[in-house]
Amino acid sequence: MTAPVHGREDALRALSAATAPTDLFGPLPADGRTVPPEATARYRRLALLLHPDTARGDGRGAEAFLRLAELWARYRAAATGRAGVAEQTLVTRERTYRTSGEPPLSGHVADLHPAHHERNGVRHEVLLKVPRSPRDNDLMEAEAASLRRIREHGPERARAFFPELVESFRHRDPGTGTERRVNVLDRLEGFRGLDEVRRAFPGGIDPRDAAWMWRRLLVALGAAAAAGVVHGAVVPEHVLIHPEKHGLVLVGWCCSVAAGAPGSTPHIPATVPGREEFYPPEVAARRPARPETDIFMATRCIEHVTAGRLPRALRAFARGCTLPAPERRPSDGFAVLGELDEALERLYGPRRFRPFHMPSPVRPPKPRT
Repeated sequence: MTAPVHGREDALRALSAATAPTDLFGPLPADGRTVPPEATARYRRLALLLHPDTARGDGRGAEAFLRLAELWARYRAAATGRAGVAEQTLVTRERTYRTSGEPPLSGHVADLHPAHHERNGVRHEVLLKVPRSPRDNDLMEAEAASLRRIREHGPERARAFFPELVESFRHRDPGTGTERRVNVLDRLEGFRGLDEVRRAFPGGIDPRDAAWMWRRLLVALGAAAAAGVVHGAVVPEHVLIHPEKHGLVLVGWCCSVAAGAPGSTPHIPATVPGREEFYPPEVAARRPARPETDIFMATRCIEHVTAGRLPRALRAFARGCTLPAPERRPSDGFAVLGELDEALERLYGPRRFRPFHMPSPVRPPKPRT
């Protein structure tokens, strides 16, 4: 609770005593997105009292007003999630990261700041994934734990389907003292989200093009399940494809859980706003997450990107993967892949490479990360 300010001398004392923006404007918001109205009112009151026009010739007005403006800028940056890695260089025990100055990509939980580090003279492009609210540090820790578990226990042949976690560390904002968990991820070039694919092809893509996306997504889920991990947020924004190379990477592991963790009930901790139709019933009911949860969501993604163009045999296959009761759905992505391949061969014959092209990138809406 900040003390009330009744006059200019009070304002000068409050400013002099402040060691961080929160000392002047109050605690940061819990949502990590908006500036609290009471903080704005506090700033306006202080600005009115400290404006140089009210300095009365004592020489303190201009300097005090500049310091107030600096603290207010830092507070707003922290309150709206644009703090935490605002400085150009972050040093950990293993690496030195330099941010690029590009605007971060914004999701519903975290911002991703383009940066790079150098090792043995080689420059490596990365993304610093920083939660806007420190309340979501646990989600960042969950992502790091899941990616490590998949790397250690998942099949090596499937590693290309997952983002590479370079490291994870705690970072204290020097301006506010707020501590956030930062995940450093290798930067992916040339990838586009399935949400962007659907915007580029509003009538849906050809199911033969969706086939390779479906197959690779099932391999990714099979590998995650083999490592004991449920993704829990398989929505179009988190399924990235490389159109020319037919690559796929499943990102956005903040809501992941360890399936069947002893002594716990690992339900999905949060959902992506606006994507409720992609989640199976057990998520809303806060029942334990299981590999079948991811199978359901992956199938919804393929239905979304094909927009009703799946032929009857593939629609029937999709229905079997999205039954309301999770125990009636397939649980093994690798096994489901075999069934999908049989259905695809009956429909289209032996597999063959089909070039897939996307229009030139258009600045997309903010992704949900």
